[in-house]
Amino acid sequence: MDRPARNEIENLIGEATIDRWEQLETAIDRQYEMDKYWNKGFGDWVYEYKYRKSGKTLCTFYAKQDVANLLIILGKTEREKFERQREYFSEELLTLYESTQIHYDGKWLWIPIDEKLSVEDILRMLK
Repeated sequence: MDRPARNEIENLIGEATIDRWEQLETAIDRQYEMDKYWNKGFGDWVYEYKYRKSGKTLCTFYAKQDVANLLIILGKTEREKFERQREYFSEELLTLYESTQIHYDGKWLWIPIDEKLSVEDILRMLK
């Protein structure tokens, strides 16, 4: 699937959220050399935008009416690393992390793309 026009995404998730989405996207692009894939979303999600390399997903953006999230899945190794570095993360991210259930393949952190979490906090999580 080709990248949707910016105004299509903006009409879907709102002006403030598309600005935040683009900030995150730019920051990720600067730090990582990844393959990027646009797809139709599942369920209510209209769009899915994945960052992948060598068959592994770094993160995935999801968009639906008035909502945008960034999904980061932390497996056992990533959770252990996060636990060792807790002091470097904001209270908001720690609260989200603690409230996220562990599934068979890890913690699925659905991070709202809003002003509550800093871009730096999210990038630290991706490392």
